[in-house]
Amino acid sequence: MLGQTYNVQPVPPDPEHTVYVDMAPLRIGVEYRVVDPEALAAAYEGDDLAEIEEHSPEGGFTDEGLSIHIDSIADDHEYLRFDAFDDDPHYHYVDKAAGTNTLVGFDVAAHGPVVPWVLDQLRHRLAPMLTRAGAGHVAETLPDELGGEIADYLTTYLPTIGINP
Repeated sequence: MLGQTYNVQPVPPDPEHTVYVDMAPLRIGVEYRVVDPEALAAAYEGDDLAEIEEHSPEGGFTDEGLSIHIDSIADDHEYLRFDAFDDDPHYHYVDKAAGTNTLVGFDVAAHGPVVPWVLDQLRHRLAPMLTRAGAGHVAETLPDELGGEIADYLTTYLPTIGINP
């Protein structure tokens, strides 16, 4: 089994703190997130919150850092999210058809710093990762050079917000 699969979607990006750029057929979002038990409680309620809390560490999940959102412009759905958080970096496969959100932990000891790894995945593994997230229909439409263009854009943009790729 890959990661932890939830039957709830990840917390939506905060539009006031997310910068988007369209690189057809994708919309790329860059956001600095602060996540804590209060923010999770505000985003989820009822059974959804119970599912999140069931898999959270004692005292709740608290972390912050860069999030990179990979959305399809055509159906306005986020299929991939990379959370380059300070303490618990991870990424998400968000399968629209299945209604699931699979969170996969990132192993810093095995893969090194998370941001360069994310840029490498975007450059070389974007189509297979979209397919894994249930977006094969999107992956089939990607121009060959798009992953590299996204990584190049982020390499240029991230230092402007204080993040060294």
